[in-house]
Amino acid sequence: MDRGNQTRLSEFLLLGLSQHLEQQLILFGLFLAIYLVTVVGNLLIILAICSNSHLHTPMYFFLANFSFTDVCLSSTTVPKMLFNIQTQSQTIRYGGCLAQIFFFLWFIGLDVFLLGVMAYDRLVAICYPLHYTICMSPQCCFLLVAGSLVLAHLYSLTHTILLVQLPFCDSNTISHFFCELLPLMKLSCSQPYANQYVLMYWGGALTILIPLMILISYVQIVTTILRVPSVKGKCKAFSTCGSHLTAVCLFYVAAIGVYFIPFEADSAGKDRLAAVMYAVVTPMLNPFIYSLRNRDMKEALGRLLHRKSLFFSIR
Repeated sequence: MDRGNQTRLSEFLLLGLSQHLEQQLILFGLFLAIYLVTVVGNLLIILAICSNSHLHTPMYFFLANFSFTDVCLSSTTVPKMLFNIQTQSQTIRYGGCLAQIFFFLWFIGLDVFLLGVMAYDRLVAICYPLHYTICMSPQCCFLLVAGSLVLAHLYSLTHTILLVQLPFCDSNTISHFFCELLPLMKLSCSQPYANQYVLMYWGGALTILIPLMILISYVQIVTTILRVPSVKGKCKAFSTCGSHLTAVCLFYVAAIGVYFIPFEADSAGKDRLAAVMYAVVTPMLNPFIYSLRNRDMKEALGRLLHRKSLFFSIR
C-alpha cells in the first residue's frame, strides 16, 4: 500500500441500520422506546436496591452496578444513532468515533466481568454458605467491582491506543450504526495485525474464559443443589440463580456470534444484528429478567412505585 495515499480522516460516515427514510422513522421510534425503557427500567432497579435495606446484600450490590453499566452501555450508542436519524446526518468526528469505541468497549467488558463476579457470588452462597460472609464481605465486593472496572478499562484502552496507530485511506464509510471495532479495523489501509492479535486474546478471554468460569461455577452449583433433600429447598436455590443464568445466556448468544466467526467472513449484516442484540436489546431486557423472576425485587419495586405515586398524589 502506498503510504502517500494514507490520510488522517477527520470524520466517518455511519450508514446506520437502513438507508430508507420510511424505515428510519420506524427505527427512530423503536430505538427511542427501547432506550427509554432501558434507562427507566435499570434506574428503577438501582433505586429499589438503594432504598430497601433488605436488598443491601452482595448479590444486589452487583446487580445495581450491572444495571448502571447497562444504562451507560446503551447511552454510548443509541443517542448518537437517534441524533443521526433525526438530523439526517451520518457523520461522526474522528475523535468522537474513538471516544465511542473506548466507552463501548469499556462498558461491554465491564458487563462481562460483572457477570462472572455474579456467578462467583452465587457459587459461594450456595456451595459454601458458611464462608459467605467472609468471602463476600463489603471490602471483597468493592474489590471485585473495582477489579472488573480496571480490567475492562485496560481492555478498552488497549484497543483504542492501537486504533489510533492505524492509518486510514480514502474510505471513511462504516457499515454500522455506531463506531464498532471490527468495521473500523477493516477501513485501515494497512493490515491491523496487532489489533487482530489483541482482539483474539482479549476476545478469547471475554468470550471463552469468563463463560468457562461461569459454566464451571454452575456445574458446582447444580451438583450442590441436587444434594438438597427437600424440593422446596431446591426450588429456592434454583430461583436465586435463574435470573443471572438467563442474562448470561442472552448476552453470550449474541456476543459469541461476533467473535467466533472468522474475521474475513464477518458480514456487515451479522455484525449489526449481533450488536443490536447485545448492546441495545439485552440492556433493556435485563431489568425484566431480574425483576419478574425475583420476588424480593418485585416487592421492592412495588414499594418504590407505591411511594412515588403517593408523593405525586399529595402534591
